[in-house]
Order: sequence, then structure tokens, then C-alpha cells
Amino acid sequence: MISRYEVKDIADIWTDQNKFQNFLVIELALLEALESEKQIPEKTHEHFKNVKIDPKRIEEIEKETRHDVIAFCTSITEQVPTEMGKFFHYGVTSSDIIDSALSLQIRESLTIQLNAMKELLQSLTLRAQETKDWLTIGRSHGMFAEPMSFGQKFLSYVTELKRRIKDLEEIIAEEITMQLSGSVGNYTLLSPTIESYVAKKLKLKVEPLSTQVIPRDRIAKILQANALTACLIERFCIEVRHLHHSDVKELAEGFAKGQKGSSIMPHKKNPISSENLSGLSRVIRSHADIAMQNTLLWHERDISHSSAERMILPDNFGLTVYALRRFKTMVDNLELYRENIENKVFQNAHYLSSYYMHFLIESVPNIKREDLYKILQTVSFAENTNTPEKFRATLLTELQRENIQTNLPIVDAKGLRAIYLKSIDTIFERSLNS
Repeated sequence: MISRYEVKDIADIWTDQNKFQNFLVIELALLEALESEKQIPEKTHEHFKNVKIDPKRIEEIEKETRHDVIAFCTSITEQVPTEMGKFFHYGVTSSDIIDSALSLQIRESLTIQLNAMKELLQSLTLRAQETKDWLTIGRSHGMFAEPMSFGQKFLSYVTELKRRIKDLEEIIAEEITMQLSGSVGNYTLLSPTIESYVAKKLKLKVEPLSTQVIPRDRIAKILQANALTACLIERFCIEVRHLHHSDVKELAEGFAKGQKGSSIMPHKKNPISSENLSGLSRVIRSHADIAMQNTLLWHERDISHSSAERMILPDNFGLTVYALRRFKTMVDNLELYRENIENKVFQNAHYLSSYYMHFLIESVPNIKREDLYKILQTVSFAENTNTPEKFRATLLTELQRENIQTNLPIVDAKGLRAIYLKSIDTIFERSLNS
């Protein structure tokens, strides 16, 4: 990960030091399991308690062996008596250690990510509740539609994020597995009992059927879930970028003291966070395609997935957590312009065409819906019908021209809220409690 987007608590998980430390945790658990089954001498594992991980020494050995796990094993066994060292890495293949250690790294990364998602959920929920009673003009095809709660915009992301959190919790519980099953998963030297002992110690589930590697559809599923999270992030950012327009100005990203928006135009306050996160979301989604291609291994296994995973996994988790945290900061610091938001409702009242059409359908007998539609469309397309008062007056004139007698209700600001926010409490309760 480039330093600009590095998240230290994720980056630390994916260092060589931590990777090899996880290798050692698994190898020591394996020694204990072998002792419990009396396949190796008692207390063998105690000879390895004081060994040190030395990435430089491992790199030095790997230059000769061209095999990272052998280099790791050699760096450890040279620190213990020969008669004990021969039991290290007993009965397992490299992928047993690599994939099981990888699961530990993935679980740790997802735990950090899950916390970031829950913190973001709190921020989105607060902004939704803060703006629940604000009227905003809803948009369909980019055009004004009907008024709605501005809080309902935030609530849309709350409900989606809750689905992504549920996805991640299920993945952590069900999709992160380990294996110690040997060269092609047939337990030539070890046994499922040994494997289960280590799994219990690591608090991981055993992969039901491994073929020297843990099936890569599991990692693909994780990265697909993160791709959906990236979709959520960019969908929010698109909304911010639209409402941030100078000629819309319903909101703006927070602008820090000393911040500058342009090298030549001092007046600029650009939506830089939402633009940045839009770009990063595209990178995060791209990893899902690579992960799916990594499922296509030859026979029981090959290592075509390995080189790609070395790059995409730390980058994916790092970028996802970076994006979630920056997203939260953006939400917390958004400036919302209630007057501008609500004025669009009060000054662009053509949406009343739908309300009045249904009123007339119910209150005026012997008139076709199609005929009413034409009348209301004429009023909507007429000049100077932008406020509720002007729209009603023009509609009355058109109805009189068509010899339709009725008392149209007057819709003021209070009436607009009653019409278009009447179900908002139910929507919020249902969404927040689901």
C-alpha cells in the first residue's frame, strides 16, 4: 500500500514479521497436538518457546532455497537442538501453514473493518435522525419528483450498511477456516484429530475438504462483500457530489481551516473526499474480479493465486478501512443547508400534480383519469406555477375552463409536511429496528 492510503493497524497485520509470527503460532500448536497424540516426544514444543522471528535471516535463506516456508522453517530449527528440530513442520505441507496463517490475518483485518463499519453506522444514523423532519425534493432520473424526508437519504445508507455488517459477521463466523491435511488433503502423515486440536486452539473452523489449499471461493466471497461495501461508499459520494454543486448547494463537505480548493481560484470548496472515495471504491471493486479468477486453480492446486493475493489482500483491507474511516469523517463534518434544501420544495411545487390528481379522482365523479392527467400536465408545464399557491390557482382556472367544479384543498408548508412525511416515523422505526 502506498503511504498516502496506508492504515497502520491493517498494514501491521500484513507485515512479513506478523505473517511469520502466525506461521510460528500454527507450528507450535501443531507440535502440541502431535504430543497429545504421542506422535512425537513430550514437551517438544517447549524447546521452541524462545525462538525468534528474523525476517532478514529468512530472506537470506530464501535467496538460496527459493521457497519462503522452507526458509522460515530453517530459520527456526537452526535455533533449537537437532533432535528437536526434526519434528518442526511435521507432516504438513507449506500451504497448510500459509493458508491457515492467512486466515488469521484475514480474521484480524475483518475485525478491524467490522468495527469501522459499526462506527460509520452510528454517524449515518445520527445524521438521519437529525434531518428526519426536513423536507427535501426527491429526484427521479435526476429530475424533481415528490418531496420526502432528507433524513430518508441518510437512512438509505444506514439500511444498506446494516446488510453489509451482517454479511461480514456471517463471513467471520462461517468462511474463515484452517487446514492441516497434507499434500493433497488426504492426511497421509497427520489425522483430522490433529487438525481439530489446532483449529480449536486457533479458534478457527476446519475446512471440510481442502486440496492442499483452502478453496479460494471463500476469499472471493470476502472481496465480493467488500466490493458491495465500496458500492455503498461510492453511491453516497455520488449523492454528495450532486448536492454539492454550486447551483444546488444543499450540502458541502467540511472545509478545514487553511484548506484550499484551487491553486488559482480562491473561492473553490471542492468535494474532495467524495471524489477521492469514488476513485478508491473502483480499486476495491477491481479486487473482487481478481479473487474470482484465483478460484480457477489446476487440479488440487497451483500457486497462480499466490502472487495476486500478496498484493490484493493487504490493499483491499487497507483501502476498505481507509475508505470507511474517511467516509465517517466526511459524514460527521458535512455542512447541511436546510433553507436551501426546503426552499426547493416550497418553490418548485409541480409535484402537487400527483396529489391533486388523486384528490380529484376521489372527489369528482364521471371524469376519466386520462382527462385529469392532461389538465394537470398542462398546469405543470405552464409558466409561473412553481409555488403551491400559484399551482393551485392555475389548476382552478383550468378546471373551470373544463366546467369541473370542486373545492381544491389549500396546501401550505404545514400541509406539505403532513402529506409527504406522514409515514416517516414508521419508515425510521422499521429501518432502524430491522
